[in-house]
This record gives sequence, structure tokens and C-alpha cells, in this order.
Amino acid sequence: MNLKITLLLITVFVASCSTSKTGQGQFPNLLWSDEFDKDGLVDESKWSYDLGDGCPHLCGWGNRELQYYTLQSTKNARVENGKLIIEAHKESKKKSAYTSARLITKTKGDFLYGKIEVRAKLPSGKGTWPAIWMLPTDRTKYGPWPACGEIDIMEFVGHEPDSIHGTVHTQAYNHRIFSQKGGSIAIKNLSNKFHTYTILWNEKKIEWFIDDKKYFEFQNEEKTFKEWPFDQPFHLILNLAVGGTWGGEKGVDDSIWPQRMEIDYVRVYQN
Repeated sequence: MNLKITLLLITVFVASCSTSKTGQGQFPNLLWSDEFDKDGLVDESKWSYDLGDGCPHLCGWGNRELQYYTLQSTKNARVENGKLIIEAHKESKKKSAYTSARLITKTKGDFLYGKIEVRAKLPSGKGTWPAIWMLPTDRTKYGPWPACGEIDIMEFVGHEPDSIHGTVHTQAYNHRIFSQKGGSIAIKNLSNKFHTYTILWNEKKIEWFIDDKKYFEFQNEEKTFKEWPFDQPFHLILNLAVGGTWGGEKGVDDSIWPQRMEIDYVRVYQN
């Protein structure tokens, strides 16, 4: 076997081992990614920081979370040994009892349809609430949340240590009117092993996977934006919240901090 063929086979083997097979035929082309291969602060050509005390002045709604999201603090968000670390600490800042980080790709990575894949290891303990999710880059098209739409690729709460949740929020389907659409799956070792969280999103439906196993699907009913606002570019959000209406539903264990979410990579594929 000549050298060129050998090198080609090695390259194909490495690529097949490092990339999930889910949706490869539908979305074969890598469009955007971060492999977190440079230690220090995150790459600000790809990520920005959302700042402040949770959602009230950032998203237009409140979750009664306890953390303050910081700017350019390696204590709360850093790249280390090939992983992105988002770490929450029990410390006071701006009248909040905890600090953490929320990173967004808005205007630096905005996507309409595709395969979004994130490999991550989650924190543990009561009061942790990490999320991998998406919001529209232009939130004026259909109005404020929930009309603008939200895609939760992965949500986890520490008081349910073996459950992963995937959800959409729209004007027609949201928890405020008891019509929310979502799915859950029972998975062990969420806090001590890496798992791959994936959505496949096209004009007809959104599908949710963990480690290539599908557990939820949301279809476009082809009615109005109230049911399907997902025809516009969305950006990615990575954050670790503390407490809140869901994360703190069973209380917050003050003895467990710091806690971290580790991200191995983020990859976005399109056709």
C-alpha cells in the first residue's frame, strides 16, 4: 500500500471516530466549530459573554436564578487541556450569591437549519442547571419571548441526576400556558462521562439525540409563526445557572461548589 493511500485511510478513520454519525447524509459539511485547542480565555471571534444577574434584562423573562454572569473571567469560563470549562462558584458579586458564565455565538455563529453537535460532561448536585440552547439572533421578527422561539438542545437539573431534556418554546407551545413541547431520556453517568448532544433541524422538523439515540421530535405543523418560529437564524448559548425556578426547585446544596460543565467541542454542519 503506498504512502498516500495509507495517509488517506488514517484520515478517514480519525474523522469517523471523532464525529457523530447522526445526520451525516443530511448535513455533510462542517460549517462552524470550536475544538477548544488553545488554553486561556475563549476565542472571542466565536464567542461573546452575556453579563449580569441571569435573564431579566437579557432575555425578557426571569428564572429567579442566583448567579451573576461574568466577563472575561478565567475563573468562570476558560479553555483548559482541550476543553471549555464553564464553572460556577459560590461567591458574592453584584448582590448575587454565585458567579458563573454564559457564552453566546450571536453575530459570530448564526445558523438557519443544520446539525448542531456538542460533546459535554455535566456538573452534579442540587442547584446546578446547565444548558446548551439557542435563541433567534433577531428577536424582533416575531416579537418577544416566547413568540420569537427557543430551542433547548440540552437541559439538565442536578436534582434529576439521570435525566436529559430537550424542548422548544413558542407562542403556541410554552410552559406559561401549559402547552410546552419537549422530551426527556434517562441516561446514567451524565456528570462523570462525556456525552454527545445533537439536534437535526430543517424546515420540516427538529430532532433531538444523545449519543446518536433519538429521543424527541418536533414537527412543523405548517400553520403560523406561533407554532413554528424556527425559519430564521438562531445562535448558540452555553451556560451554567445556579438555582432558579427549575434548577432550584428542590433547593440548592451550598456544599458542592464549585461545579463545572466541560465541553469537548461544538460543531455545526449544514448541507
